[in-house]
Amino acid sequence: MKPLKRPARRALLVLHVSASAGWLGLSLGLLGLSVAAVVSGSPTAAEASYRSMAVFANWLMIPVALLTLGSGLLLSLGTPWGLARYRWVWTKFWLTLTTTGLTAFSLRPGVNAAAEQAAAGLPVSDTTGLLAAPVVSLCTYVFMTAISVLKPWGMTRRGRRMPGRATSTKTVDERSLRQTA
Repeated sequence: MKPLKRPARRALLVLHVSASAGWLGLSLGLLGLSVAAVVSGSPTAAEASYRSMAVFANWLMIPVALLTLGSGLLLSLGTPWGLARYRWVWTKFWLTLTTTGLTAFSLRPGVNAAAEQAAAGLPVSDTTGLLAAPVVSLCTYVFMTAISVLKPWGMTRRGRRMPGRATSTKTVDERSLRQTA
């Protein structure tokens, strides 16, 4: 892919950071609603919490997750960071892909089942899973935010083999060998 021009790169970066922050916020909201449902002791409050979680999971989580994944993929392919050149980018990609899949195929069905059970007046069977999922996703997103800021671990083996990469060793050219005084 051709490198992104500066305005496109900056716009995409703002979109990616905003979507990522939104995903983090949605996870925090799901955690708050899940805690409220479990500790309230009121079937009405639990039902309202689970229905609200279903709205988050069905209408917001998947689009925000896909926007985060897509914008991150475009950023990695359109900038010198690359997708598989640096370990932190590669790690973020796989964690984002995994959490997107878990959101679609595990969290959403669990939240929808809980909302249906609460609406029918039945006790919700998987309160532990509904508490654990937002905690795990929240920790994952905070970890991805940290590695985005800190950029640890250096290049991957593939990144070190790529031509045109920046080298960490300094080279001396003939001009630097001339005496100046």
